[in-house]
Amino acid sequence: MKEPIAVQNKLREAMGHLEKRFMEREELIRVLLLAMMSGENVLLVGPPGSAKSQLARATAELFGNEPFFDYLLTRFTTPDELFGPVSLQKLKQDEYVRLTDGYLPGARFAFLDEIFKANSAILNSLLSVLNERVFFNGRNKQATPLLFLMAASNELPEDNEQLAALYDRFLFRYEVEYVKQIASFELMFSAPSSPIPALLSTDLVKQIKSQATDVILPEPIIYMMFQLKNALEEKEYVLSDRRWNKIGHAWKISAAIHGRSIVNVWDTVLTPHMLWDFPEDLVELKEVFSTLFQEMLKKEMEQELPLQQFNLTVRKWLEKEDELHAFQFKKEVGGALSKEASERMKVALEDCRTELEETARSLRGRLISWQEKEKKLPDWIASQSVFLQYPEQYAVKFTHLRIQGERILQSVQGLYRTLFDREIPGIVYDYTL
Repeated sequence: MKEPIAVQNKLREAMGHLEKRFMEREELIRVLLLAMMSGENVLLVGPPGSAKSQLARATAELFGNEPFFDYLLTRFTTPDELFGPVSLQKLKQDEYVRLTDGYLPGARFAFLDEIFKANSAILNSLLSVLNERVFFNGRNKQATPLLFLMAASNELPEDNEQLAALYDRFLFRYEVEYVKQIASFELMFSAPSSPIPALLSTDLVKQIKSQATDVILPEPIIYMMFQLKNALEEKEYVLSDRRWNKIGHAWKISAAIHGRSIVNVWDTVLTPHMLWDFPEDLVELKEVFSTLFQEMLKKEMEQELPLQQFNLTVRKWLEKEDELHAFQFKKEVGGALSKEASERMKVALEDCRTELEETARSLRGRLISWQEKEKKLPDWIASQSVFLQYPEQYAVKFTHLRIQGERILQSVQGLYRTLFDREIPGIVYDYTL
């Protein structure tokens, strides 16, 4: 297996070549590369002339001269056009066998335009090719070398059971639009036309898939997936078990690419594009996912900034604030209190003072270290996943964690001030950053 850094650099270089040729397709390019490394199919939904077929060919070029098949389907397309003609020699021997060389069953990469126009004569064969990578050639079960298939459609399938089964075979889905920015529009006319270098190989994909089999989906990540499943179902978005299983596999592939033996939250960043059935649902699905991503990020950062632990300490003493404050008041006015109760409250008050001071010092130190980390965050985040488009946007999520920590520190200081009528010794923190 190549070193993870070398693999990541190859993927970054591949992204660079594609981004120079296809404007405003940065996120889509990352989706395509993860799908390709996962051996999953991609469906592009968008208008004609949005460079879908060009992007499919260019992506295949990254693997050199591997067999590529593309075709525009119509309701009149025959199986011969897609799977190859029937062998006349075999037919004379009462065998119904297709000559598949040069057709879809013999391709390593494929692009099928207007896929939902496929007729029933083609559909069943397509289902097995897409899911099991198997083509039933007569009585024989023929394994296909297909690594990656991209399909496109101007519209989504109607409520048709057969087309729904076909639609479910596409784990990754992406809506493609025309170029919108003037800068991109200008660059479109000077995009490189030279061949894309063969930066990747099928052997590399096989190695990553092999390594991914040993990657662990840890319990917190599985729980995050289950929470996502429940959150989606509450909003009436239902995914099949097969689809969830494939999502988990894509996360494992991402972990393998980055040399991780355990999936972490950064391996999940492209998940929203594996969830939707209709493009208009993507915004809502991204919001649901983002909430869970932030919670998972917080848990994974617990070692560096254990907000939950600090928050529990604050809540523990906030619940006793009235009781402790009343004791302080009774001491000042000479209120009656039994000796046993008085001793118990003195111990509790001293424990509170000690814990609040220790919590404030620890939290302040971690927050200051966190501020230093934030200065280098974009580079650190970029190192966590090659599939992140704008690492600096994720840095905002870390800022949110710091702000939460600062609020906890303010609560600690406020509680201490209320109970002991003074500031915590040695705790100075600049909240204006």
